[in-house]
Amino acid sequence: MTAEQAQHLAGLAGSTRIHRITDHAWRVHGAAPADAIAPYCEKAHIDYAFVPRGRLFADLKLLAMDMDSTLITIECIDELGDMAGCKTEIAAITAQAMRGELDYPQSLRKRVGLLKGLQEAALKRVYDERLRLTPGADELLAACKKHGVKLLLVSGGFTFFTDRLRERLGIDYTISNRLETQGGQLTGTLVGSIVDADAKAAKFAAVATEIGAAREQTVAIGDGANDLKMMAQAGTSIAFHAKPVVRAQASCAISWCGLDAVLNLYE
Repeated sequence: MTAEQAQHLAGLAGSTRIHRITDHAWRVHGAAPADAIAPYCEKAHIDYAFVPRGRLFADLKLLAMDMDSTLITIECIDELGDMAGCKTEIAAITAQAMRGELDYPQSLRKRVGLLKGLQEAALKRVYDERLRLTPGADELLAACKKHGVKLLLVSGGFTFFTDRLRERLGIDYTISNRLETQGGQLTGTLVGSIVDADAKAAKFAAVATEIGAAREQTVAIGDGANDLKMMAQAGTSIAFHAKPVVRAQASCAISWCGLDAVLNLYE
């Protein structure tokens, strides 16, 4: 966002007090909601949020986030589908599930079933060749470590990926689904119970209790409908490049910036 855009938004919000907080982010003090703000920001591809004064990132105790299309740029199951020759079919089911149009456990079983016979080595290929962190992830994770904020990675995806990201990034807690393999191939089934919206929410609540985090000391970031129950428990819920159903229920939305924009919500 440019200085001119910040000044314009300040005018729309009835304020004259602005200051730059990063190269592309500004804080408008004493801003009041106005109908013209949302359409202006949408047209200009500007993320914005109304936040209370005095909130410090260092006061947080827990930050939870989804993995696929949030911490990382891909949907791992779609990429596995590509290697199995059925990416289009799997991606269509993934999109429906994330929009809340399909029951998540049922949709996951259907997608995993399409992977039957895929060589187990395909998992490592996806991790090595296609998995990339979302822009801004390194900055957000570094801030968490600096201020002692515990990190929880929740995923309806697979332990193969969450385990490696936990070790690589120093993540404190994870929860995800385990693919069954046999003879070096995927069987098309899962081991154990499915990590769905309820499981994500339960893990979030359990970790918050374990570390003694009050609601206002927690943040949850997600992009799909199966993140909503977890997000509803957090003091701040952030819809990250999310589906409309998620943006409508979150505290705020980041639709254009990277994960480092989360830091701009705090002083």
